[in-house]
Amino acid sequence: MVATLIDGKAIAKATRGRIKEEVTQMKAAGITPGLAVILVGENPASITYVRSKERACEQAGIYSRVIRHPATITEAELLQEIQQLNEDPSIHGILVQLPLPPHISEDLVIEAIRVEKDVDGFHPINTGNLVVGKPGFVPCTPAGIMVMLEEMKIPIAGKHAVIVGRSNIVGKPMASLLLNQNATVTICHSKTVELGEITRQADILVAAVGKPNFISKAEVKPGAVVIDVGINRLPEGLVGDVNFEEVKEVASYITPVPGGVGPMTITMLLENTIQACKQLQG
Repeated sequence: MVATLIDGKAIAKATRGRIKEEVTQMKAAGITPGLAVILVGENPASITYVRSKERACEQAGIYSRVIRHPATITEAELLQEIQQLNEDPSIHGILVQLPLPPHISEDLVIEAIRVEKDVDGFHPINTGNLVVGKPGFVPCTPAGIMVMLEEMKIPIAGKHAVIVGRSNIVGKPMASLLLNQNATVTICHSKTVELGEITRQADILVAAVGKPNFISKAEVKPGAVVIDVGINRLPEGLVGDVNFEEVKEVASYITPVPGGVGPMTITMLLENTIQACKQLQG
């Protein structure tokens, strides 16, 4: 058996086409969704991500404002800028690119963003809404994975989903989303004993640990759906957290790296920005 590829690039393209149509209709009604992205410092990966977001907004017709600051900006100055964006009626979504320099508290920055403009879905109120199953903004990567599973018509209810990684950006919100869809969820992490014994029980396995080729064929249940969130730069190029060539021989579905989960992350950011605009415009 060779796994069916979950083509995130194709799913993202179709979703962005629908988003572009929706933005065109909103503009015809005199409303332009606006996203502000704050970039602090010169982190190469962050610069690349921000450029991708800027390009995606332009293609979708969303107004994009990228605000760049040196790593020496003070925490107070950054918080003041966020407050100005909170009050700016042309901006419906605010995103502060992480990580931030050590002298700036990421928690304070995230909490300073108005909940209705928190299109990253990191604010504690949006996090709480997700946990209890109330409407709110959901972090973009887990939201994108749910769209991929839906598009591929992969059943979730009653399945055992195992997530390797417990970050606030992917692991924890992913667990809540799957639980809200009636999966039985196990979260594994660096302290998990006998990890392979648990991952081999997974009907749906989500790898988000940040270690190249961490999940091998021996750790995957035959027929499992394998979602690889990892993006690791090696001399030979980008690889995921899953050993793709091995695991595709036993999985029923698998996401590639690149071209899997990555394109969906920015797509869901666009989706969240549109939803923020609708809510703020009433």
